[in-house]
Amino acid sequence: MRLPYRILNVFTVGGDRLSGNPLCVFEDGSGLDTEQMQALARQLNLSETTFITPSAFASARVRIFTPGFEMPFAGHPTLGTAHVVRSLFGGDALELEMLAGIVAVTADGDRWTLRTAKAPIVRKPQATRAQIASMIGLPERAIAGEPLWIDTGSEQFVIPLATVEDVERARPVPDKIQAYGLQSSGHEALAYVWAGTGEELTVRFFFTQHGAVIEDPATGSACANLGGYLIATGVPLPLSRSLSQGVAVKRPSRLGLRVAADQGIYVSGNVIELGSGVFDV
Repeated sequence: MRLPYRILNVFTVGGDRLSGNPLCVFEDGSGLDTEQMQALARQLNLSETTFITPSAFASARVRIFTPGFEMPFAGHPTLGTAHVVRSLFGGDALELEMLAGIVAVTADGDRWTLRTAKAPIVRKPQATRAQIASMIGLPERAIAGEPLWIDTGSEQFVIPLATVEDVERARPVPDKIQAYGLQSSGHEALAYVWAGTGEELTVRFFFTQHGAVIEDPATGSACANLGGYLIATGVPLPLSRSLSQGVAVKRPSRLGLRVAADQGIYVSGNVIELGSGVFDV
């Protein structure tokens, strides 16, 4: 079976082709079963790999895999896959069918914007503030505001910090993240930390994979969940934020967040296609 694929970077900065978060998109996954998709994602070992298949309800159906499991929704795979769907079928306004629901995506050139498929679901953590601080290697005073679990398609632990310097100093502790930051699904343990003033925010996202803690260069689903967090904590709407991520792992990324007056959550970013090829499996 010959499987054409493309490699893209999503949430790139200033035209830098090697910034942002890498993604592999298989143009036609209709001949693959779930186990084969998972094996290909494991082979590539990127944070996510996607597979385009036909949809009866939308422009295309998209399945998203980490090296370990399938995800219902993720931001940078949504925007990057939309970029490929447009090149295959045309259109600057697309709908992508995902496990989380139908996600609307629009383009302005190579800048793509998604609207989350569902309103945020919020739950409070069972861990104490001291325990939450300890799992990211910070003193309790670094926690500013109320940490919350937010789900606009993929549940994540959103932790506000007092200063940008606290974000930069965060050092995840694997056993404590596993103890206090485990998703309700049990797939990953994670922490999304953020701080900033005005419209400029600095963010970092840590997640576990096979017992190790990895830092993500750019996390669109967490950007959407930050929008859900701002709704849940009563920040006046509408609002816009610009998020800097990935500097600590030398993959600078820029994400745009907008929450409309009707509480619609939008995530934007630039997409660059790096190259393409074919797998023979």
